[in-house]
Amino acid sequence: MSNQVQVLQSTLFRRTYKLLHPNQKADVDDAIAEIVRDPTLGEPRKGDLAGVFVYKFKCIGQLTLLVYEYDAASRLLLLLGSHENFYRNLKR
Repeated sequence: MSNQVQVLQSTLFRRTYKLLHPNQKADVDDAIAEIVRDPTLGEPRKGDLAGVFVYKFKCIGQLTLLVYEYDAASRLLLLLGSHENFYRNLKR
């Protein structure tokens, strides 16, 4: 019996990911693999954003944030981007 984790994408995440260059996609794919392996790597948010986790990683030398929710069977990727206006966009 294998424990497959299903990775789901929100529309916002999918739209942002589609615009990335191949070398950026490789960095994001590595970050997603890390989250699938250990979903507790991200920092839990508080207040309005309770229930989501933010994983910070370097994408071609720039700090990039990946927001996700998780349970035992799945990872829901919500948003991807740089820190500028990131939390404002996430609250929408």
